[in-house]
Amino acid sequence: MMVYDGEEKNNYQYVVLEIEERQTVVTRDQLMEILHAEKVLARRYFYPGCHRMEPYRSYFPHAGLLLPETERLTNRVLCLPTGTGVSQSEIGKVCGIIRHVLANGAEISAHMGSH
Repeated sequence: MMVYDGEEKNNYQYVVLEIEERQTVVTRDQLMEILHAEKVLARRYFYPGCHRMEPYRSYFPHAGLLLPETERLTNRVLCLPTGTGVSQSEIGKVCGIIRHVLANGAEISAHMGSH
């Protein structure tokens, strides 16, 4: 779990989650699917890695082998909606969904894996 550092400065431009499946039991993509089903427009962030897009993928087809941390992050990072278009009640709804998913990760993952 990440601890808030009161000295840290933030512009609140993005709300980004890094989903560690060993802790959450659900994957980033499973959480995103659940959020989309609840009409929350979450999206994968830094996906795909630049090395997987043209022209880099043609020039360096094995770049993923050299960028293990990038590969790891491209499968774990999720960006939540933010800004003036997101109300306080919507923020509460998103937080509630995420809390529910985290509290029931094993059951949810098993159910979603069976489809």
